Amino acid sequence: MLAQLNLMVGDLEANAGRVAAQMDAARAAGAHLLVFPELTLSGYPPEDLLLRPGFVTACRETVERLAAHSRGLTALVGFPHHRGDELFNAAAVLHDGQLADIYHKAYLPNYGVFDEQRYFGQGERFPVLDLGGVKIGVSICEDIWYAAGPPQVQALAGAEVLVNLSASPFHAGKRRYREQMLATRAGDTGAYVVFCNLVGGQDELVFDGNSLVLDTDGQVVARGASMAEDVFCVDLRPDEVLRDRLLDPRIRKARLMRQDPALSPELVLEPVADLHAGALDPLPERVEPTPLDGSAEIWAGLVLGLRDYVTKNGFSELVLGLSGGIDSAVTAALAVDALGADRVHGVAMPARYSSPESLADAEALAALAGLPLLTIPIDAGFQAFLDLLAPAFADRAEDLTEENLQSRVRGTVVMALSNKFGWLPLTTGNKSEMSVGYATLYGDMAGGFAPLKDVSKLRVYALARWRNTQGAIIPEHSIQRPPSAELRPEQLDSDSLPPYELLDPILAAYVELEASVEEIVALGFERAMVERIAGLVDRSEYKRRQSPPGVKISQRAFGRERRMPITKRVRTGGAS
Repeated sequence: MLAQLNLMVGDLEANAGRVAAQMDAARAAGAHLLVFPELTLSGYPPEDLLLRPGFVTACRETVERLAAHSRGLTALVGFPHHRGDELFNAAAVLHDGQLADIYHKAYLPNYGVFDEQRYFGQGERFPVLDLGGVKIGVSICEDIWYAAGPPQVQALAGAEVLVNLSASPFHAGKRRYREQMLATRAGDTGAYVVFCNLVGGQDELVFDGNSLVLDTDGQVVARGASMAEDVFCVDLRPDEVLRDRLLDPRIRKARLMRQDPALSPELVLEPVADLHAGALDPLPERVEPTPLDGSAEIWAGLVLGLRDYVTKNGFSELVLGLSGGIDSAVTAALAVDALGADRVHGVAMPARYSSPESLADAEALAALAGLPLLTIPIDAGFQAFLDLLAPAFADRAEDLTEENLQSRVRGTVVMALSNKFGWLPLTTGNKSEMSVGYATLYGDMAGGFAPLKDVSKLRVYALARWRNTQGAIIPEHSIQRPPSAELRPEQLDSDSLPPYELLDPILAAYVELEASVEEIVALGFERAMVERIAGLVDRSEYKRRQSPPGVKISQRAFGRERRMPITKRVRTGGAS
């Protein structure tokens, strides 16, 4: 049985309760082996909670209590395990009421969003569990991403089933790549691969689930749901492993090349049931979930990340400004899908430069989505600030200062509503804007969560069109109208930025691929444009450091994944 669960970082009691409940369900279903995600008890990633001695000690005590609950089955539960003064990312083997063994993760990722070498020591022992004559290799997440990793060693030692506890975070396109990798591992080792992934949002990360069971040919025989909890049973036939290995000599030849005493099975578990007692009773029929792709997958990831951030942090309702534009419309639609329209509060804040169409589009969105809309004109507040600052600004012409002041008045209104009613404020800026600093500190950046922080402008449009195929919620006029901040007369985004059809590909190359200006120019873009955009990205780091968290959906997101100094002197897009 695979338990693809949405867990809470740090909540040992609640997480242990969920593990115990799944043990009960596994026993009732007659399952022999129950598999959970990586760091089941602590949640993933626990970050500097791992530096608290009391926390890691409590994790060990919780595992020992759960061991007593494992009567009648074997369960693999992830937890941080301290041994002496060293800490390991571990999987506990709970067997028939005992803590039978502990596996330590060997490959510790230290790239992208991962920082495991900050906390964990490296495992050096790769045991094979003999469970009633069935040989099982246990590994954790990154261990299986390397062809010569622990699962390969365990297969050489005779493992017929390779079980991987994982917390593999989502980005667009990763599911297919990960499935292809797991299929390769199964085919190369001639073993079943059981991959149990975490699901749920944790700050800026989303874990997509999509757990898998693959046969010895790398074919998927069962899969977990995308972006949702799922618990399911699968029958495996170890005799098929022997047949396939007799037909495919690669494992035998590899074993001859590597005479290593560590390859022999190290732990024999007395079976709690006869695993070779003839035919198994058929499992109840299960409709296999269809994996999500494209905009549907990204939308589901954004919804899951937003919902979990809200609920896990104790909020119940949201507030956001509705400008009538595409970004606020998509953000509102995500919020409605995450929590329901009755828990999302829109506020329209027209000013002297707002077009009548903007307010009409905000009202149309509220009507389509069924969410309550407050209309609070900000001209009086804006004028009060102008009057207040007039003596200091004497003899100076209006400029960007007055434009940003309008945005900051709007930010003040949204934050006041948040303070008064306890609503979590959402910002609506996208990745394209955040890349080049086309956002106002303490204005449209004021808020608690930024759902579109890692979503480019072109992708925002694609998501809007996809969402409307599922039921019209975003006004067509918001999709079709030219984007504008409406902070001065007849203003358009294109006055300050290149068309997004040019801007977004340049940003993708510069930000996500770390391509140089020369490399981007070689793709056919004008040098002056590329140099200007690269300069804007480099100079806007100080703004991004002050932006709220948001869901990661790209291969390289701002924040923990792209760490640039604020204070620096480099040639634009190049070395110092």
